[in-house]
Amino acid sequence: MTVILRTVAELREVVRGWKAEGHVVGVVPTMGALHDGHLSLARRAKAECGRVITTIFVNPKQFNNPDDLKKYPRTEEADAALLRWVGVEVVFCPAPEEVYPQGFVTTVSVGGVSQPLEGELRPGHFDGVATVVAKLFGMTQADRGYFGQKDWQQLQVVQRLVADLNMAVTVVGCETVRDPDGLAMSSRNVRLTAAGRQKAPALYAAMLAAARDFRSGVPEQEAMARATAAVMAEGFESVEYIELRDAETLGPVTDADRPIRMLAAAWLDGVRLIDNIAV
Repeated sequence: MTVILRTVAELREVVRGWKAEGHVVGVVPTMGALHDGHLSLARRAKAECGRVITTIFVNPKQFNNPDDLKKYPRTEEADAALLRWVGVEVVFCPAPEEVYPQGFVTTVSVGGVSQPLEGELRPGHFDGVATVVAKLFGMTQADRGYFGQKDWQQLQVVQRLVADLNMAVTVVGCETVRDPDGLAMSSRNVRLTAAGRQKAPALYAAMLAAARDFRSGVPEQEAMARATAAVMAEGFESVEYIELRDAETLGPVTDADRPIRMLAAAWLDGVRLIDNIAV
């Protein structure tokens, strides 16, 4: 049976009972508007934990664009129905004032991995992510936290947060779930027009081609420039970046023997799409 809880007090009472029974508790933090990518995280959590919490909270502190916050889809009833089908025990849907009560003044800031790429383009975004994730880990008292690899930089920020603050939670990064044409699943995809949805897979295709180019010896800058040109040729409005980075530090690639990640962000139909792949 799936229950919806809205206060930290209710949640902690339930989790206290689970812990007393010896259950491992998993949490899947989300902002709602759930798709198969989110559900894959919930299924993974169900397979590995005795009890699972999915949080649904559109976090105002990680939006640096008020219009994006306003437009973000909110579909709590449909989300809860999907989570019941998966078998999640608790859906935690707090109000903003439950998460950030009057007088709240604390910010959690992770340096290093948060600074390039998204950190430069969306000032304050990762402070908002780190703050709410730290709070959700504290509220849920979870043993394991499940995050998608589609937000690769976010995943590295969360892992750094947990390591640096000695949080007693294991962070599990799960593979990106894609539509059959390769587009990474995202709650924002529903805002694409029909024509835009047809063009959107070009970002992933261009990244795969750039990875092949780079592995075959094409210089990094040339491979990334080809990818950018291919995306723009498909009708995207702009490409903010397509770059190779050290997969762990998100710094420039200086050691070819370390894992490398290609990360991208581009605009289509007024919707910001992000993606990443291993190189």
